[in-house]
Amino acid sequence: MKPIEAKSEVTLGEAQKQVDDWIRSYGVRYFSELTNMAVLTEEVGELARIMARTYGDQSFKKADLEKNLADEMADVLWVLICLANQTGVDLTDAFLRNLEKKSLRDADRHKNNEKLYPKPDPGVDPDIIQ
Repeated sequence: MKPIEAKSEVTLGEAQKQVDDWIRSYGVRYFSELTNMAVLTEEVGELARIMARTYGDQSFKKADLEKNLADEMADVLWVLICLANQTGVDLTDAFLRNLEKKSLRDADRHKNNEKLYPKPDPGVDPDIIQ
């Protein structure tokens, strides 16, 4: 069996085709949608574990030291693509529609969210030039 050629840049549509080709060549068949949903949850948990230890307050356990953030993100993407393929979702179309939805809905929402701007230092009088 000839290995599937990896490209340096891949569109969402190409990724969906490459995953499908891999499943049909190496994976025999897709796991059921429900199984893949459980696998996606598991992979997101592994990603969350690395995030919590890298950017949060938890320390790494020995078993976590070998984990790779990019690889865990790719695992999440892989299973998400499997689910899209299984359910007939065109991820390019879905992404573009979702971006349009967010752009219309949130045009000013985040700009008007005071929580997103730095809070002034309470020890500094903003009227006095430092």
